[in-house]
Amino acid sequence: MQNFEKYTKGYFMPPESSLKWTQKESITEAPVWCSVDLRDGNQALVIPMNLEEKLEYFQLLVKLGFKEIEVGFPAASETEYDFLRALIEQNLIPEDVTIQVLTQSREHIIQKTFESLKGTNQAVVHLYNSTSVAQREQVFKKSKQEIIDIAVTGAKLLKKYAAETEGNFKFQYSPESFTGTEIDYALDICNQVLDIWQPSTDNPVIINLPATVSMSMPHVYASQIEYMSERLNYRDNIILSLHPHNDRGTGIADAELGLLAGGQRVEGTLFGNGERTGNVDIITLALNMYSHGIDPKLNFENIFEIIGIYERLTRMKVNERQPYTGKLVFAAFSGSHQDAIAKGMKYREDNDCEHWTVPYLLIDPKDIGREYDGDVIRINSQSGKGGIGYVLEQKYGLDLPAKMREDFGYRVKNVSDRQQKELMTDEIYAIFVEEYVNINTPVEFINYQFTQHDDFKTNVSIKMNEEIEELTGVGNGRFDAISDALQSRLGISYDNLVYTEHALEVGSKSQAISYIGITAPNGVRYWGCGIDIDIMTSSVKALFSAVNKMSNNE
Repeated sequence: MQNFEKYTKGYFMPPESSLKWTQKESITEAPVWCSVDLRDGNQALVIPMNLEEKLEYFQLLVKLGFKEIEVGFPAASETEYDFLRALIEQNLIPEDVTIQVLTQSREHIIQKTFESLKGTNQAVVHLYNSTSVAQREQVFKKSKQEIIDIAVTGAKLLKKYAAETEGNFKFQYSPESFTGTEIDYALDICNQVLDIWQPSTDNPVIINLPATVSMSMPHVYASQIEYMSERLNYRDNIILSLHPHNDRGTGIADAELGLLAGGQRVEGTLFGNGERTGNVDIITLALNMYSHGIDPKLNFENIFEIIGIYERLTRMKVNERQPYTGKLVFAAFSGSHQDAIAKGMKYREDNDCEHWTVPYLLIDPKDIGREYDGDVIRINSQSGKGGIGYVLEQKYGLDLPAKMREDFGYRVKNVSDRQQKELMTDEIYAIFVEEYVNINTPVEFINYQFTQHDDFKTNVSIKMNEEIEELTGVGNGRFDAISDALQSRLGISYDNLVYTEHALEVGSKSQAISYIGITAPNGVRYWGCGIDIDIMTSSVKALFSAVNKMSNNE
């Protein structure tokens, strides 16, 4: 690409090494979650939510388990003010949920913010001002000290109006555009704000360090967080919060490494909705932790319900490849993947496994309301015999012999390739029935009767060319006798007969299914299947099906 030389890094590494986080293997507990869907998320929508929609979204967030929810910027618009008042006046805020409101460092805005909070039990008042080099030079045209003065003035005003307003208020400060700010300068601003607020054990303060614009690789953000965490005043009485955006596609990595580096709280949105490429996706973050055996303290057990509400209220769509939640994220089309998943599931059944280790599936799809049928094994021209057989077994209880699975797999793939589409489960079953089950041309099975002396003897009634015929066969068993009758009448021969059968466990349990494979003189194997309430009759129908397939192909 051209013009690459006009770009340079806009971030600042800490002046001293901050790499202790690299010695940690994993996150060990869930952070405090704060949803900013109703502020950052809502302001990024083409059509922002109206009052009723925001009320419904708030109730969804409560149901999912969020204990801190940023409800908006009440001094910015009447819609946001009215929404906050509706929450308070209609008693919609549970006692264990804290709402958060945003304010700039301007007195009339801070005053209206506290007016909007009258009657609430508890709230976080979130003060912010932008501190980056680009914002200072290009937008505000102010010196470092003038930017500090804005933050300090706002901190004093929050303390003043909180003292004059009934309720329990926690303060939060964000040096907005933190990632583009000199780290020592960001530390100085935060510490000056903290000196005004004087956090204590009973009254902690939130310091929020946002990647307002993601500018660096995730390890840089982690180093910035660790540097701040180790040098902030009153550290034991501070809740260090992260607010990653996703400009570089690293929002999740920024949050995870930031938590290793000292972060204790995460602000984000469902599905990562937000300005530009969005905020960090809390669902992905939480389920990443879940996949490591950590309780995320949020409930995503019915993901389709959540998606439905989210898409209806935001008019946004969840991408098919969105981690955990997209329609295709558990889907396996590749034959080798399908085979591994099917064998992994079978291994779990046989070994009563304590932990989830199924190949290609990071978590059990059922834990978030997904189904194996239709969600995991998806059939198209790239699919393999293992996956196709697995679909039949899970949905219809059919346990095909291995070689028959291979034969059927090729037939299904050919249909999918010819039609250029994915095949649904019912379509796959229809192909199976058409290709193998109770095939009755050119010879239709009617009935049979056995007698036994030294050998088994059978009389078989068939229909061929629209006429009923009686055949006689002899063998060392009933099945062998029927086979002898068929070969004699049709003038054919075959060997290497393979036979399996089982009860159908899905649908009517009184039915039996049999599978038979025969090998023609030219070495081609033909498969047939029979289904009947009588196990012997089902095996006879399977034999007729295989013989008919061979006859039709000669």
